[in-house]
Amino acid sequence: MRKSLKKFFKSIFEPIISAWSGIVGHKLRSFLTILGVVIGVTSVIALMSVGKGTTSQILSSIESLGANVITISPSFSTQGGIRSGFGSAQTLTLEDAEAIYNEVANVTAVAPVSSKFYQLVYGSENIQAQTTGTTPSYQYVHNLSIASGDFLTSYDYEHSTRVAILGATVAETLFGEEDPIGKSIRVGAYKFEVIGVLAEKGMSISGTDNAVIVPLSTLQQIGGITRIRSGEEVISSIALTVADEDYSSQAKEDITYLLEERHEIALGGTDDFSITSMEDIISQVSQISGYMTILLGAIAGISLLVGGIGVMNIMLVSVIERTREIGIRKALGAKERDIWSQFLIEAVFLTFTGGIIGIILGWSVSFAISQTLITTLVTADIVGLAVGVAVAIGLFFGFYPAWQASRLNPIEALRHE
Repeated sequence: MRKSLKKFFKSIFEPIISAWSGIVGHKLRSFLTILGVVIGVTSVIALMSVGKGTTSQILSSIESLGANVITISPSFSTQGGIRSGFGSAQTLTLEDAEAIYNEVANVTAVAPVSSKFYQLVYGSENIQAQTTGTTPSYQYVHNLSIASGDFLTSYDYEHSTRVAILGATVAETLFGEEDPIGKSIRVGAYKFEVIGVLAEKGMSISGTDNAVIVPLSTLQQIGGITRIRSGEEVISSIALTVADEDYSSQAKEDITYLLEERHEIALGGTDDFSITSMEDIISQVSQISGYMTILLGAIAGISLLVGGIGVMNIMLVSVIERTREIGIRKALGAKERDIWSQFLIEAVFLTFTGGIIGIILGWSVSFAISQTLITTLVTADIVGLAVGVAVAIGLFFGFYPAWQASRLNPIEALRHE
């Protein structure tokens, strides 16, 4: 019993010890073998972490706007048999927004929006920026924070006051370190008083950093009012929130039915508007970013493949160099599986070691990138994938050299110089 147990442990550990001795005994060759794997694993972790980090940053920006936000935009329109491009139609009106707020259940706030680009001027500074005309609800719908001053009030909207709230980038460009509150700027040919500055949003769908917000009624006055359908006032889009994101799907259906009725769209006809919820955007962004991350990983994986070919090449050279050693071991009673397992374990040792070093370097590169360029995110699945592929490469590319070594004729191997 004791002898059989000893034999069992010997059969397991002897190939491991022999493999380790082979690696330690040829340090330079071992280093060159793992170098390709190190570069490959480092590349996989660094590039995939960039993809993951970018995705996380985009999704965080979207979610900061609120998961229960729904946006309605104009779609197509047909005039004289000619169909306009997507989003170019003037089909949404202020009255549509009011009807949605009054008639659709679970809608908590509605912000009609009309946008136009104007040249903004203060002193010798100027900037071309989107001027967004809206209502006080816009702040709640888009979860905007005020860095200084105030947002629009009902009084501003009802009395068409010429007041403006600047995005962070616009305020910095026009005023620098100067406090803009109470100052006058020129929006196109009109003077507006700055009453507030928005907190910086960074990369955001709403793009408020590069915009100026004014009362919708004021923008309609200075920009001219377009009217359709018995004098209703055209707007660019409608943003709204529902009580909970669980109500988003039902709200979209109710809004679709209401607008089809108001726009006199026949059953089965093409809608002249489109409705998008944050859930839709998050799903699309996640899918596209997932593809991007996989693509980056595949590109980096090519270097791992090259590293694997390098492992097989070095292992084949190792078999030739150690032919006499293999012959001696076989003459002393080593079986084919002992030789085979020794070389295969050696290949796995090398690639696993290269994988560990690659993880450390990959994490370091990712950290350096996040400190200087863009956000990166190293996750357990990226690390597991990189090391798993590295070990798999060791098994795959180490198999043939190991098999070749195990098939050597001991007599011919002993004659090898």
